[in-house]
Amino acid sequence: MRLVAALIFVALATQFASAEDWPQWLGTQRDGVWREDGIVEKFPEGGPKRLWKHDVGSGYAGPAVASGKVFVTDRITADGKFNREGTERVLALDEKTGQELWKHEYPCEYRVSYPAGPRCTPTVDGERVYTLGAMGDLYCLNVATGKPIWSKNFPKDYNARIPVWGFAAHPLVDGDKLICLGGSEEKVVVALDKKTGKELWASESVQGDFGYCPPVIYTFGGQRQLIIWHTRAVLGLDPETGKRLWRVDFDSKAALTAPMPRKVGEDGLFLTSFYHGAFLLKVGSNSSEFVWRSKAKGERANQTTDLSSIIPTPVVDGDYVYGVCSYGQLRCLKVKTGERVWEDMRATRGSLTPEKVAANPEPDNGERWSNAFLIPNGDRYFLFNEQGDLIIAKLSPKGYEEIDRAKLVEPTNPQATGGRKVVWVHPAFANKCVFVRNDKEIVCVSLAK
Repeated sequence: MRLVAALIFVALATQFASAEDWPQWLGTQRDGVWREDGIVEKFPEGGPKRLWKHDVGSGYAGPAVASGKVFVTDRITADGKFNREGTERVLALDEKTGQELWKHEYPCEYRVSYPAGPRCTPTVDGERVYTLGAMGDLYCLNVATGKPIWSKNFPKDYNARIPVWGFAAHPLVDGDKLICLGGSEEKVVVALDKKTGKELWASESVQGDFGYCPPVIYTFGGQRQLIIWHTRAVLGLDPETGKRLWRVDFDSKAALTAPMPRKVGEDGLFLTSFYHGAFLLKVGSNSSEFVWRSKAKGERANQTTDLSSIIPTPVVDGDYVYGVCSYGQLRCLKVKTGERVWEDMRATRGSLTPEKVAANPEPDNGERWSNAFLIPNGDRYFLFNEQGDLIIAKLSPKGYEEIDRAKLVEPTNPQATGGRKVVWVHPAFANKCVFVRNDKEIVCVSLAK
């Protein structure tokens, strides 16, 4: 009896230990890796089981999952269309049932391109959740009740310029600080006391748009560094003071700096932009320099040489990097040289069947800005594309090997693509489920083995 009890305890403890939340942009470690085990190898017949759904308004912001709750932001307008007048909301749902637990809302007039809702994933930190709306409304809310603890409005409080496509750099919690890209042209990077909202430091200046790249912290040369990529340069800052450690100039056309930089080995930093392609930096404790730069001559499929991403953050796996290029080409590069190893169109071209893609694989048959988000899990990847398909695949230097795919939600937003309906939302993977939304609903789908 003691042996049986011990085995049951170990089994339950192992099951509990393997569960993992998704409390912020790109998960627990802000790296996009899903570390749970016990996940399906292939989808069951008829597709994975939808556990619940809940109606939501429009938005590009992915959900966060923590403390038994799902947090998602959206926008509601009087006629349900993408209008200037409307209300931004923060919703907390029960993770098991989808039932609404609380709601925080505030009026918000949009003066941005693609006015379809908030862009930033909520950031959950203990008893607080932080949200940043498209017009710069930053809230710290109580996780249990949704009541505001403190708030800021970057345009009013910092005289911040509103980016063309809205505030989109996901806030970062570091110790007692909440770090945001969103201040004035003289104080672009702002660190606030996460409990009170008091400014701790603000630094760096940039003319015009500051861009959309999420802040991230890596260690180089034994020095913790806050990596900021704005529209004029890549920066390494001391996260405690905001003091600049190094700067590498890089002008980004149209301010398209959305994909988050990825660390490569001990001293590499890989970045990719839509118009100018990719580059690799060698970073020390207080210095940085180019290792290689893209030779792309434009953003069209036949002009790109390496990786020209517009939204998805690429994944570095050893000596290789995987990401989605300008017209939907899933590509593998040698990260230390930028040399392209292969490209494949099957993961992103939602308007074409896999059979049609295989029959006509030329990259110029892709669609501009076609996207898929890449999430490693064990020895394979989950890819969520803009057509609402979840794909299980293996990615290696040998190529793209698709295992299975299933439709999770319908694409609903035609604004950014000239009529092609898309869902440009990063899903959350938590507790053996995937959580994803479009402009009508958020769903929870089981991926348990």
